[in-house]
Amino acid sequence: MTRETQAIQDDIAYMRSLAHEGRHAPLLAGPILVTAGIVFGATSLIQWAIQSGLVRLNPWSQLWVWIVAAVVFAVALTVLIGRIKTKPGVNSAGNKAVGAAWEGVGYGIFVTWLALVALSLKTGQWSWMAVMPTVVLVAYGSAWMIGAAMTKTRWMSYTALASYVGAVAVAWFMGSATIYPVFAVILLVVALVPGIVLMRQEPSEVV
Repeated sequence: MTRETQAIQDDIAYMRSLAHEGRHAPLLAGPILVTAGIVFGATSLIQWAIQSGLVRLNPWSQLWVWIVAAVVFAVALTVLIGRIKTKPGVNSAGNKAVGAAWEGVGYGIFVTWLALVALSLKTGQWSWMAVMPTVVLVAYGSAWMIGAAMTKTRWMSYTALASYVGAVAVAWFMGSATIYPVFAVILLVVALVPGIVLMRQEPSEVV
């Protein structure tokens, strides 16, 4: 009886240690965030160049540059997810929860973009698209909040706060081409830089 009790206690201790390790496994979404920051930040600057007249292109090119950006990101995302699945710590509770959160964010942003394109085509008012930077940054803020809750990491909470502040800041520039370079800078702060930090924290051994 004593041996059985001891075996149960050992099993519980083992499961607790696994849960503890999983909860503290570094997040693996860094490369995806870096890619998002680069692709969509660069696309924002291209749209600013078109809207400001720095580059003279057909007005429809503003729609096509985002479509091209989405395709480029989708291809990169497929490759990166394949690599992430081979990394240690991928099955930790934190990575599963945060991965699901960012997946939801991605689908939400894409569907909102489609809805605004449909609305703009129907009304002929493409100014609706200026709402997208705010939508994206609110979604990023929510994903970072989940990441902060799962990892108990303070800097992720600050990144979430920066995303929410950025969402309000870009709204201030709606109606002006300036919104796009401002959006690009905020993406550097809430996607590119945090992504680099996460990449530097990636495990080198199986968790």
